[in-house]
Amino acid sequence: MSRGNRKLSKQERREQRRQRRFEKQQQRTNPQPIPEHDREFQPKRDLKPLSAKTESQGHYILAIQEAALTFGIGPAGTGKTYVCGSLAAEALLNDHVEKIVLTRPAVEAGESLGFLPGEIDEKFEPYLQPFRDVLNERLGRGHVEYLIKMGRIECVPLAYMRGRTFKDSFVILDEAQNASVTQMKMFLTRIGENCKVIVNGDPAQTDIREASGLMDAVRRLEDLRDVRSVEFCKKDVVRSGLVQMIVERYQD
Repeated sequence: MSRGNRKLSKQERREQRRQRRFEKQQQRTNPQPIPEHDREFQPKRDLKPLSAKTESQGHYILAIQEAALTFGIGPAGTGKTYVCGSLAAEALLNDHVEKIVLTRPAVEAGESLGFLPGEIDEKFEPYLQPFRDVLNERLGRGHVEYLIKMGRIECVPLAYMRGRTFKDSFVILDEAQNASVTQMKMFLTRIGENCKVIVNGDPAQTDIREASGLMDAVRRLEDLRDVRSVEFCKKDVVRSGLVQMIVERYQD
C-alpha cells in the first residue's frame, strides 16, 4: 500500500512536524527578497499617507520616524498598534528594512501558551492578530501571507528572543507592561544596525506579579539620544466614544 493511501504512523507524523519546523526556521533566519516579477502582481493595498487623529498620535509618528527606539505608553484604543503597524508596512514596502518582527510576552490574563492547540508559532499567532489586521489592510492579505512565508514578517514570543540580534528590521514589542525587567533588558540589548524598535504598553493593565520592565526601561533610557517616549491619555482614545468612557471609569 502506498504512503498516500494509509494512515501515517506516530513516528512519521513527528518527522513531518520536525521537517515543517526546520523549514520555517530556515525561512526566518534566511529571509529572501521579493522577486521583481512578484512585486508586479501584488494585490491592491491601502498605503495612503498616514495622518494623526490626535496630537499625541502626531508626536508618536514623529518619534518613530526620528528615533531608533520609541516607547508608546497609554491605554487601549489610542491607535498605538495601527500607527506603528502602518509605519512598519511602509518601511518594508519601501525597502527601508529587510523584515518586520512582531513580539510580545506570552501572558494574557493569567493564561499561557500551553493551553492553546498547535505548535509554538500556531499558539502565538492569535496574540498578534491586531497587527496582522493592520498589515493586511496596508499591504493586502495575500502579500502579507507571502511575506510571512518568505520570512520577511515574523511573529515570535518574547521569551524566544535571547541570543538574537535585530539588523535591518522594524521590531515591535507589544503589551510590554507584561515583560519583566530582565526580559526588557534582554529585548533591548538585541538592537543592531539599521533597526527601528517600538515598545508599546499600558502600565495600568499588567498581568504579571513581579515588577514590570516597561516603565523601568522608560525611566532608565528616556534621556538617551535616539530614544523617545510618548504618553497617551484617555482623551487620545480614538477607538470609540464608549471605549473612552470605559477607560475613564476604570481610571477613577
